[in-house]
Amino acid sequence: MLRHTFLHIPGIGPKTEAGFWAGGVDDWNAFFDDASLKLSKTKREAITDVLKESRRQLDLRNPGFFAHHLPANQHWRLFPEFRSRTAYLDIETTGLDEDCTISTIAVYDGSTMATYVQGRNLDDFIDDIYHYKVLVTYNGKCFDVPVIERTFGRCLDHAHIDLRYVLASLGLKGGLKRCEAQLGMNRGEMEEIDGLFAVVLWKAYLRNRDDQALETLLAYNLQDAINLESLMVTAFNLKIRQTPFDRRYRLPLPKAPENPIPVHRHTIDRYRSEAAFIRSIQPQW
Repeated sequence: MLRHTFLHIPGIGPKTEAGFWAGGVDDWNAFFDDASLKLSKTKREAITDVLKESRRQLDLRNPGFFAHHLPANQHWRLFPEFRSRTAYLDIETTGLDEDCTISTIAVYDGSTMATYVQGRNLDDFIDDIYHYKVLVTYNGKCFDVPVIERTFGRCLDHAHIDLRYVLASLGLKGGLKRCEAQLGMNRGEMEEIDGLFAVVLWKAYLRNRDDQALETLLAYNLQDAINLESLMVTAFNLKIRQTPFDRRYRLPLPKAPENPIPVHRHTIDRYRSEAAFIRSIQPQW
């Protein structure tokens, strides 16, 4: 899809891009070959320069160039070209305040899964994540990535597809789990766990040395990361449907892998009342 993209060029908006497509200028090569476009010499030269640089950056496999120049709700266009170097990322934290730290991190790349736990292997994350060029999150621009950068003192310079903005442009809002529900996704035993419950599970693990609370937390965290792949593909297909390239680029939905970390139903039952109490005094949750 990137080779059909003109939105990253200064001065070109959705209407101009759609006009290019409708007029047969449906990719970069077509622009170079079409002398009939009614553009001033200056404008044509400016577009030509950007497209030549775009070709070079794509040949260099640099998604950051396109992420920098595209609006956040158009970052879905990066996905097919860089899917093999994409990590689906989610974090959980130790509390609800701005000074909270990371309790766990989950990463999925479409085939392999990894989890990181404070006090165990959390420091391994920062080296591992640089095996990837693109991050996919939900609300990660506002939450996950800033918390990670504060925790590790490192800047994550990956291209970043934040599905919050992509899904919002499709009318899907209200948080990750609400978007999942609107798209027919169900979490089964983990349906009632949310970010607040995740904090309760972490504190229970520390307070009671409850390994099953930690396992349930990790299962929830990893499921977030796993589900991001399906959400990414679904969002891509819904967005590509709005272009002339639907049939050419539509992606098959991935088969979600089985989550290897067990969820302990009795653990959820054990800490439900604690989560409900905290929710009653934290109405924003």
